[in-house]
Amino acid sequence: MSIITLTTDYGLKDHFVGSLKGKLLSEYNEATIIDISHHIDPFNIAETSYIIGAAYSSFPKGSVHLIGVDIEQSIDNSHIAMQWNDHYFIAADNGILSMLIQKIVPQKLVEINIHDRLPNDATDLDVFVKVACHLVKGGLLNVIGKEITTIKEVTELQAVVQENQIKGYVIYSDHLGNIVTNISKKMFLEMGKGRPYEIKFKNKVIKTILPKYSDIGISEKYPLKYYEGEKLAIFNEAGFLEIAIFRSNPDTVGSAASLLGLSYRDLITIDFKN
Repeated sequence: MSIITLTTDYGLKDHFVGSLKGKLLSEYNEATIIDISHHIDPFNIAETSYIIGAAYSSFPKGSVHLIGVDIEQSIDNSHIAMQWNDHYFIAADNGILSMLIQKIVPQKLVEINIHDRLPNDATDLDVFVKVACHLVKGGLLNVIGKEITTIKEVTELQAVVQENQIKGYVIYSDHLGNIVTNISKKMFLEMGKGRPYEIKFKNKVIKTILPKYSDIGISEKYPLKYYEGEKLAIFNEAGFLEIAIFRSNPDTVGSAASLLGLSYRDLITIDFKN
């Protein structure tokens, strides 16, 4: 199966997503095109990296992931394609892919250089379409780009370890208003080593990371409904620390985003005790 996934900040009101799919099918009508998300906050590379990182491994190896966020080519923003974990990623060199791979060396990385082979009126998106269809047909990266060894790294909003603390940030709020941070389970386990800890944010504290949401029901005396509205923390299926309100509903009772006052870039810390 020739799979091309799409992750963009184009939204669905305008013609852009439909036009993109039309261009892909015109270039290669056997492609299977699957939407991951078109509701990325505009130009938000941290959110983009999280979304693609959470989704890509659900697809078969060899899938091509077209990332249409902040793709305008400029002196500071070249176009790159990467093979990593047996998947292909096409994006601008704006930090999205560096946040995705987290210093893991990719299998192959190229700076796309086919721009002069396309018509003069070709857009940045046309370049991505051409590259995506080339790769999904089994084409080589060397044909569409010059091999490089480094990409732009983003230092802002990176989770860091310092002494007995992990310092991270809110990078995403999902459909239910649950708050996702960039603190990974791997980082937590390596740093914590079984020690007691406290998650701190906005003058609030959570002392336990639950295996799943319903584990908030710690007493058999009360039904789970009793705990609705309580704050909790888990590691979500993507492996990142998530702060939530049990059985929240953003449209009625509120969510972690609204009730806890958390939003993009807010600081989250985990303090470990000796």
